[in-house]
Amino acid sequence: MAELLTLNLSRNMFSGEMPSSMSEMHSLNDLDVSFNNLSGRVPSSTQLQSFPPERFTGNVGLCGLPTAKKCLEDEDLGVPPVGDSEGDAESTDELQRWFYIGGATGFATGFWIACSALLLNRRLRHAFFHFHNCLKDWVYVKVLVFIARLQRVARA
Repeated sequence: MAELLTLNLSRNMFSGEMPSSMSEMHSLNDLDVSFNNLSGRVPSSTQLQSFPPERFTGNVGLCGLPTAKKCLEDEDLGVPPVGDSEGDAESTDELQRWFYIGGATGFATGFWIACSALLLNRRLRHAFFHFHNCLKDWVYVKVLVFIARLQRVARA
């Protein structure tokens, strides 16, 4: 069974634990054991943990990755869930805080540089407002032409 590529055991009313030998099925591309009566921990292997959790649904007693249910042994040993360590959360919050501080500082700096350039440089200020007026007129004409076309189509 080590060379097996696809295994669909769904909706067969199997009960008991999944055999630990399933972790040795390295060629397995597709596995579905949903809607049985399986229990216990999903055998640990990179192959079995890579399947989506939907392939294990309907097995009330099944626990461990990739299912959403934690095993009692994990809680008794004090094993933290993956990605939920306290130091990791603090460093993520710190990184996110500095990201927002840096973004706000960069925005404020760029805004005031642009405003200062417009206030202090007369040629740039005139060119900017000329461009703004031309753009406004262009958008106004395009909107009117679009409305006129819609009205013509509605009449026809």
